[in-house]
Amino acid sequence: MKKFLYLLVFLSVCWTGLQAQAKVLHGRVVGVSDGDTITVLDADKRTHKIRLQGIDAPEKAQPYGQKSKEALSDLVYRQAVQVVWTQQDRYGRTVGQVFLDGTDVNLQQVLRGMAWHYKQYEREQSESDRSLYAMAQAQARQLSLGLWQDPEAVEPSVFRRKK
Repeated sequence: MKKFLYLLVFLSVCWTGLQAQAKVLHGRVVGVSDGDTITVLDADKRTHKIRLQGIDAPEKAQPYGQKSKEALSDLVYRQAVQVVWTQQDRYGRTVGQVFLDGTDVNLQQVLRGMAWHYKQYEREQSESDRSLYAMAQAQARQLSLGLWQDPEAVEPSVFRRKK
């Protein structure tokens, strides 16, 4: 399993390096809103709200919502990160892949069962990232990690529509 994880991380990092139009933001994580949104403080002391691309974490009111936030916080809070991004969402958040010492944090959330691979926006990912995230979700589900311990786990997008 470790070899599989290392391969996933390696391929993800390689593909990110090839994305020509991507912009890179360097900074320290100063806030974690939920399992897929952080705040990064850059060298100029400006804050940036970052939406982790390719994943959708449980809403705070959902089962595993708080655990997902805690897992992300444990991983990145107060850490120096690199955000590779190409766009902002309709709420003005920067949407990107977050890397901590070369590790794809977004992918880690999926691997740990703390987020879904966000199929609705997968077209915004590279083909290799789509495959990596889909495989990571399948593995987390098979191993009943995190939110996959609940056999009736509801995707956040479905949860939001019901509200």
